[in-house]
Amino acid sequence: MTSTTSTAPDLSLRRAISGKLLFLFILGDVLGAGIYALVGQLAGEVGGAIWVPLLVALFLALLTAASYAELVTKYPKAGGAAVFAQRAFGRPLVSFLVGFSMLAAGVTSVAGLALAFSGDYLGALVDVPPLPAALVFLVLVALLNARGIKDSLRANVVMTVVEVGGLLLIVALAAVVLGRGDGSPGRVLEFSPEQSPVAGILAAAVLAFYSFVGFETSANVAEEAIDPARTYPRALFGGLAVAGVVYVLVGLAVSTAVAPAQIADSDGPLLEVVRVADVGLPGWLYSLVALIAVANGALLTAIMCSRLTYGMATEGLLPPVLARVLPGRRTPWVAIVVTTLVSMALVVTGDLSTLAATVVLLLLIVFISTNVAVLVLRRDRVEHRHFRTPTVVPVLGVVACVGLLTQQEAGVWLRAAVLLAVGAVLHLLTRRASRATPQPADRNR
Repeated sequence: MTSTTSTAPDLSLRRAISGKLLFLFILGDVLGAGIYALVGQLAGEVGGAIWVPLLVALFLALLTAASYAELVTKYPKAGGAAVFAQRAFGRPLVSFLVGFSMLAAGVTSVAGLALAFSGDYLGALVDVPPLPAALVFLVLVALLNARGIKDSLRANVVMTVVEVGGLLLIVALAAVVLGRGDGSPGRVLEFSPEQSPVAGILAAAVLAFYSFVGFETSANVAEEAIDPARTYPRALFGGLAVAGVVYVLVGLAVSTAVAPAQIADSDGPLLEVVRVADVGLPGWLYSLVALIAVANGALLTAIMCSRLTYGMATEGLLPPVLARVLPGRRTPWVAIVVTTLVSMALVVTGDLSTLAATVVLLLLIVFISTNVAVLVLRRDRVEHRHFRTPTVVPVLGVVACVGLLTQQEAGVWLRAAVLLAVGAVLHLLTRRASRATPQPADRNR
């Protein structure tokens, strides 16, 4: 018995993420490609007061983030929301669907970011076919992911600095425009005349909320964090706060420099600020910054997908082969390969627009589950210290998520239902295969 134990493979992940790296991981994931593309749509919904829905979305995100802070520090294990649902509800089907919702949203986001990377931004630098470029991009992301969490996060540090720098550059350019008398600071308090301010803020807040999602990704690397009970809450709330400040500054800057109608239909709204500033900064250079932002988001989301798959496999929700790790680097290589292939399949279909809107809905379902789980698991005591949020916060988090769900269209609900039905079938097949296969552990007991 002793010999068997000593030769058993170590399936645990290496704790290599410091508090600073975790902060940059969260900041880099929240400050993703969304803000580079969504500012124009926010202006189309709310007018010049772009900063208002961004501030509202930050508040809504912080509610659910508090639940993640409690659960992650209480159960610092890869798998995130799926593990929390399993502990809280004890129903494998519910746990699987929560994890599957997160996974479906993640692989779709990676595929969408690959297409974004290979589109107009890359076209401004080199003339290459978009589809092969997207597939090569996914392979490179997978290779970096497989090298190890520490190498991946080192790359994230560089890309996050560039990403934040690109957004702060927009703020500086807007100041230049305002300084020479060309800007209009009064626009930051103007709302779209096409609808009431409340309706405009609510509609824009749904879009803005998408710019703040990404913090939940960090729950899936908690098992690799150093002293997560202390470092995780600081990194989580710090990352969201910094992202919120940057977003509000960008919203104020864009409104000051450019009229809302000028960017409402723009695919590269921040490039409009660069053009209006006219300080000699070439558009291709800022496109390069945007590419780095997209690549950073894709890398961090790919890390989440592989760690979530690994975590679900260790919980028995997915086939155990997905929990295999590289002996030297301790990275979940099978999960990386599988999630990358799924993202490639989505890229090849080219029909990502119908799935993009479903991503937000799926994440809201995950967030509702997490907010409820934190209340259910209050009766579960653990020996180590952990963060604890006031009870009213997860309650408000559920209310906020339900409110955002009511803004989704019927077609989005239908697509989400189809995806969840596929997930339920996969879960049933996995359970059937598990029952049909003799378990070595059971024979040794």
